[in-house]
Amino acid sequence: MKYYEKEHFDAYARIRAEGLDQWNDLHDEDSAQGYDRFAARDFLERQLPEQGGGRTVFEYGCGTGGAACFMASRGYSVHAMDLVPDAIHIARDRSADRGLDVLFEVGDICRGAGPRQPVDYVVDCFCLQSIVADQDRATVLDGVHRSLKQDGLYVLATAMFEPGRDYGADRYDPETGIVWTHSSRGTEGARQLGQTWFAPVRRHLSPTSLRLELRQHGLDVIAQTGEFGGEVVCRKLG
Repeated sequence: MKYYEKEHFDAYARIRAEGLDQWNDLHDEDSAQGYDRFAARDFLERQLPEQGGGRTVFEYGCGTGGAACFMASRGYSVHAMDLVPDAIHIARDRSADRGLDVLFEVGDICRGAGPRQPVDYVVDCFCLQSIVADQDRATVLDGVHRSLKQDGLYVLATAMFEPGRDYGADRYDPETGIVWTHSSRGTEGARQLGQTWFAPVRRHLSPTSLRLELRQHGLDVIAQTGEFGGEVVCRKLG
């Protein structure tokens, strides 16, 4: 198991055990207002046509499936994937309760998992910031490029660098955008800073750095909005 996986397995086990709706419900300051008010809903409402008309979507890092169910309810054909079986279990139950036909699948996009055929949209609702290692991010973004139809769009909502943010006991590296958190010496990717061992836990890029990274993987930003530039729409290059 990679170092970043344990946090997600533990989180979704707790969400399932406590009957919560989604990841944000684990944090009082971010707690959502029910299953249908998932993070990035307003962004998706602005960026996706109101009627899907059978257009195809692949969402990775779908969590408990709020966004996938929302898109399916609008007529999109949705294939949604998450690393964690507990998350997919909840997503399948919630979609069945709503009478929605969504293909939910357990899979790891950092190991190359993805849709079987190119799609009209690839959607990410706050997953990318948790993919920290350069090689993992390259695998994911190359996969996004490969998964899109030639006229397809990548619709991305991600946490970004926020000037003045207090990281508390964590460390932020402005050159890489990596957030380092306390860890044991044997954790994958850990390094010693002073007398303490830290592991990379998040990637918070500046708007310019994110655009450059996306372009390196054949994704051209056509819109970048949000308070810190974390609401992004890309088209496929080449």
